[in-house]
Amino acid sequence: MIYLACPYSHPDASVRRARFRAANRAAARLMAEGLLVFSPISHSHPIAECGELPGNWAYWEAFDRAVLGACSELRVLKVDGYQTSEGIAAEILIARELGMPVTFADPASPHCGVIG
Repeated sequence: MIYLACPYSHPDASVRRARFRAANRAAARLMAEGLLVFSPISHSHPIAECGELPGNWAYWEAFDRAVLGACSELRVLKVDGYQTSEGIAAEILIARELGMPVTFADPASPHCGVIG
């Protein structure tokens, strides 16, 4: 299963919503190809909004760590903010500790293909 990382935290709610939609589109394209995908943003954003839960890495770390441990690949969606995201940096570190491949995906690609 692919763990699809995408930056999320941002003080502007419209940026968080845009990142949520980007994660959903990418996950949908990968799933349409028959791949198994877990998108933590797709899962957590609606729950955080309904439950008025924090949207930061500190809150979601234990959950994301557990799910990442059940996956076989970490794929980072290269949307604005991915290079400075605390959560993505931590997810990459965890994946590498687990010996898991880390790849990067272009959200504009029709297949969210892996890029260098």
